[in-house]
Amino acid sequence: MSKAAPGKAAPASEKAAEAADPDAATAPADTAPTARRRRRPGRVPGWWPLPACVTLGVLGGAAYATAAEPRYEATSYVLVSPRAHTEAASALGYAQAYGKIATDAVVLGAAEAGSGLPRGALRSHVRAAASPDAPMVRITGSAPRAGKAADYADAVARSLTGTARKSARSTGVRLTVVSHAVPSTGPVSPSLPIALSVGASAGGLLGGLALLARPQRSGQAGTATVPAPTAGEDDAATADDTGTPARPAAELEEAR
Repeated sequence: MSKAAPGKAAPASEKAAEAADPDAATAPADTAPTARRRRRPGRVPGWWPLPACVTLGVLGGAAYATAAEPRYEATSYVLVSPRAHTEAASALGYAQAYGKIATDAVVLGAAEAGSGLPRGALRSHVRAAASPDAPMVRITGSAPRAGKAADYADAVARSLTGTARKSARSTGVRLTVVSHAVPSTGPVSPSLPIALSVGASAGGLLGGLALLARPQRSGQAGTATVPAPTAGEDDAATADDTGTPARPAAELEEAR
């Protein structure tokens, strides 16, 4: 009776199993996490916080644009012109100076008294700036109603010209309202596209931070799917373990 070689093929029981199911030997073995994922086809993806936060941000921006109080703006222009025997270049410097004092307490107080407004009502509703290349002061009023915004700008412009008139002899310039404020046809804020963009950006940022701060699950370790070895590979592995070269199955049959 011949002795079995170390590189002998699989036992009869394994051959019977392969004959019954020939695809079982070559089918890749599923790892536990893979099998678990296949058993749960409706599982929520792990990056769900990102679209959820973006959606909430867009909804929040839309709610703000709908509920926020509208704000209208109107602008009046005051020209600074030199008087007789005054250099024209000095008017530009005085325009810069009057642009800074247009929102001073004295000018605003006189405008509030002349318009019948309470003390301090114009402080947060008026801003002024001087043109960098022309002797002109731009006064902008803002209010929840377009007509009120125009009234605020005109009141401050009249008050500024009155203040400048008192010191016209020493300064050598005079101020004139060349353009009265015109009520705007639509509010300058809130803007629905801007509110939606800001909300989506904020939501995306919060969603990204949530993904970064979320602890990683231990079951997500990377596992590779290893296919089952074939009969030839099994013979070669057995030969390597015993230290003798593996022989083909036909030579084993002849030896028997």
